[in-house]
Amino acid sequence: MNVLNDLLVGLNDLFWSFLVIPLLVVLALYFTVRSGFVQLRLLPEMFRVLSGSPGVAPDGGREISSFQAFAISAASRVGTGNIIGVSLAIILGGPGAVFWMWLMAALLGAAAFVESTLAQLYKVRTHTGFRGGPAYYILHGFGRRWTGVLFAVLITLTFSIVFSSVQAHGVAGAITTSVEESGGTGGFWIDALVGVVLALLTAAVVFGGVRRVATVAQGLVPLMAGLYLLLGLAVVALNIDQVPRVLGDILGHAFGVRELAAGGAGTALVQGMRRGMFSNEGGLGSAPNAAATASVSHPAKQGLVQSLGVYFDTWLVCSVTAFVVLINGSVYDPGAHQAVAVVQEGLEGSLGGWSLHALTVIMFLLAWTSVLGNYYYGESNLQFLDAEQHHMTYFRYAVLASVFIGCVAPLTVIWSMADISMGVMAVLNLIALALLSPVAFRLLADYSRQLRYGLDPQFTLAKMPDLENVTAWGPAHGHLPEDVDRTEGPAPSDPASETDGRDWRADGAEVESGKDGAEGVSSEGTPADGIGDPEGNGQEENPGRGGEEDPGPR
Repeated sequence: MNVLNDLLVGLNDLFWSFLVIPLLVVLALYFTVRSGFVQLRLLPEMFRVLSGSPGVAPDGGREISSFQAFAISAASRVGTGNIIGVSLAIILGGPGAVFWMWLMAALLGAAAFVESTLAQLYKVRTHTGFRGGPAYYILHGFGRRWTGVLFAVLITLTFSIVFSSVQAHGVAGAITTSVEESGGTGGFWIDALVGVVLALLTAAVVFGGVRRVATVAQGLVPLMAGLYLLLGLAVVALNIDQVPRVLGDILGHAFGVRELAAGGAGTALVQGMRRGMFSNEGGLGSAPNAAATASVSHPAKQGLVQSLGVYFDTWLVCSVTAFVVLINGSVYDPGAHQAVAVVQEGLEGSLGGWSLHALTVIMFLLAWTSVLGNYYYGESNLQFLDAEQHHMTYFRYAVLASVFIGCVAPLTVIWSMADISMGVMAVLNLIALALLSPVAFRLLADYSRQLRYGLDPQFTLAKMPDLENVTAWGPAHGHLPEDVDRTEGPAPSDPASETDGRDWRADGAEVESGKDGAEGVSSEGTPADGIGDPEGNGQEENPGRGGEEDPGPR
């Protein structure tokens, strides 16, 4: 088993160092420049669109709101990986790994925008709302079903099964440490009990569908993440004199001459980027599955929301973990393997023994919500594979089994295999993003243009009638394969919402001169050519519709 694990670790290092990370960095830089630094330029707008109201699904229930979609993706992002993963990155790569995590978050915000905007555009309608993700935009954007199927299988196995086991394993270790610190004895029975409780709590939610997952996530994730941030910030406040030293360690180990000479800087870079990508999932292709569920008026809105999720995960939650580990110099032990214990001891050293147990409770609930988020990613992709209802039931039981097994079994080899699977997912998704990104930038240009006129951006397919296989934003344009969900979208949009023939940059600036006026939506939310008629008298042009308004899809 050790030989197999060593082989997988070596393969992982080669795969990530020479393919995944270079591809990720190059494309993230391209998306950043091509979008006009959207992840920074529209940062205030990200907070505004987080509070949008959802519509009503065909079955009469409420659709998923923008914040609920954010919470589902955050449930998967903000888990034990923010605690154990960051600690492990520091153990393996040194303090310099933290700097590369920060830098990757800044770049991956643009990748998160592109992938989630595309997921919104190519989502499909179901009786309970919407679903979508990379498998859907690979199929609808390219017509390559086999590639979409491969991605769907990989994300289902990697996230719903393997990563759920990893989350469970991490929380079982935290509870064992907490029990032993209290004078008890850890062992198999503790791990088994944790596995049973976690599996039962998971079952109570996953058999209720995506709405129940969203409801639990939107309540627990902000609360638990907030409590963890308070604990970490308390450690920083009590050791404020150590902050300059910690920052010096992070920057010094990222660029230090000693690290460059010994090759340690490269290790820090690889570990920071790998663990950072696992933590914030930007460009990986997982968060778009949650982004597609949201009921919004413009695809770019969820792109902005998911960019914010990358920052929340890395710049806040992961940074707190890094400071907890590095503030207490005696806690940081290069080469140690108990990553969760390093964080627990860091909290205990500054706040006392009670904080260790508080962290254990927080980790348990974060692991639970992460399992729920990971489960939904699998459910959405099984639906893409046209799984029948009894197959979905088997899948739910498989998730529950993986949670229990993760608590009681060693996962070294499984974790190494998950690293490879995650890398393959990332490569498939990044190639798709590179080819489809011009569509996302057109949507960004339309969004930015409407913002310039003080409007709440709206979108219908009539604005870009050349797009094919888009069903959720108006009448489908082009031929869909026979195996695609043909659920009809909303009523056709206003013909006057078509573009006015001008070309625009992603920041909303005009490239070529054209007729007066600008494309946008009316103050009532109805797409229209310009802010009114070309003469500016407040009369909207609406040929062939008798003045009837169409609010567009939600």
